[in-house]
Amino acid sequence: MSGVITLLTDFGTADGYVGEMKGVLLSGAPGATLVDIAHDLSAQDVDGARLAVARYWQRFPAGTVHLVVVDPGVGGPRAALAVESEGRFLVGPDNGVLSPALLHADARCVKLAVPAGAAPTFHGRDVFAPAAAALARGSSLESLGEPWATPVVRRTPEAVRREDGSIAGMVISVDRFGNAITNLVTWRGGAVDVAGKVLPILRTYADVEAGGAAALTGSSGLVEIVVRDGSASARLGLTRGSEVVLRPR
Repeated sequence: MSGVITLLTDFGTADGYVGEMKGVLLSGAPGATLVDIAHDLSAQDVDGARLAVARYWQRFPAGTVHLVVVDPGVGGPRAALAVESEGRFLVGPDNGVLSPALLHADARCVKLAVPAGAAPTFHGRDVFAPAAAALARGSSLESLGEPWATPVVRRTPEAVRREDGSIAGMVISVDRFGNAITNLVTWRGGAVDVAGKVLPILRTYADVEAGGAAALTGSSGLVEIVVRDGSASARLGLTRGSEVVLRPR
């Protein structure tokens, strides 16, 4: 085990909720290294959390436990899960945030039991943190619950290839720089139709003229709409769900 537990939540840091979870984690796995990924995701932003998880979960050493709590359905019928995939563990709600790991062929998953005394509004502290601590101290995945084989929650539609060869997609997230991230996968050359404009697909931000708009492939492997030294979201009026069309060269 790596002894590392990462945390991603939408709790913020002002109310002590993250501190409560850290207390449970360190009580259950003394000496663990806790790494804060982020706690300032937009409230209840499951799609944003899923995209963040996709960026970082495989970058950590084998044995790392990733605790993900963005859980608008807490206390409802959604399952609480622990996952082992690619030599790493993830713990969180069955609402799509863990999908990046569940999509791998070797992924195994169990449904966590909810203790009788667990607060129905705070599974992060009472269900997920104890499970993450158990994994960090070497407990097996199977010891934490029953096998769970329901279909993976896929929240983002896949891009669709049209008869004319173009590929229709959408904006799935807007980052803090105002870059509009789409569900179009890596592409070199061609152009993207978006917000009534035709934008060339360039290699990097430096290839865009100052104040100009373009498309490029970001570090996550997805096509992004950007404005050099500005916000594509603000300039072009792009939000999650905005339509984009890739026209290959």
